[in-house]
Amino acid sequence: MIRRIFNYRKVPYAEIRAFSVHVLTASGSFLAFLGVVAAAEHRFVDMWWWLGLALLIDGIDGPIARKVRVKEVLPNWSGDTLDNIIDYVTYVLLPAFALYQSGMIGETWSFVAAGMIVVSSAIYYADMGMKTDEYFFSGFPVVWNMVILTLFVIKPSETAALLVVMAAVILTFLPINFLHPVRVKRLRPLNLGIFLLWCALSGYSLLLQFESPPWLVWSVVLTGIYLFCIGGILQLLPSLGKSS
Repeated sequence: MIRRIFNYRKVPYAEIRAFSVHVLTASGSFLAFLGVVAAAEHRFVDMWWWLGLALLIDGIDGPIARKVRVKEVLPNWSGDTLDNIIDYVTYVLLPAFALYQSGMIGETWSFVAAGMIVVSSAIYYADMGMKTDEYFFSGFPVVWNMVILTLFVIKPSETAALLVVMAAVILTFLPINFLHPVRVKRLRPLNLGIFLLWCALSGYSLLLQFESPPWLVWSVVLTGIYLFCIGGILQLLPSLGKSS
């Protein structure tokens, strides 16, 4: 197996280093498995911690891969394909399963909502034009881990939760820009700062076992709304955030 990976020749250090990045990315699948076990046992706080670790790995593996030139060193192994597989499991499948297991929208509608999430997201991943030239996502980028976690924090009514899910599913197929907080250059320091703030606030809510005070709930909501809407605002105002 090792010889097949490295094309039947002596393995240089560069290839070992590059392949280790693929192993790092693939470790997200094991974190997702741990999340499935936790969600199946209704240990949702544990599940979100596992997904938080997966999000951290997803944030660092790309820059590392570019630094060690993974595509050049191992051209026969697609990091993009591997990344999409892990992203679908951690960003889509597991959050949808958590929504269903929680019964947040009632047993029937939670099942229906989870079904809408996984099907619409699978179609989205097949879209070859999901990113713009500025690295915005075109259409809601199926970051259901953020959406469903926010619903866990704010504990909305069944109707409100269902409307949020339906709206995001519809926005998946509309040509509206959504932010990539790292790769979009316009307002990058502000966008990245608010994204990190949202992560910190959500993590604090997890520490509180989702027994969040009102200020924390509103902080998660407001930072989440900013991240959800700023891409569309920058699309409407193409000069905003550009250096003069």
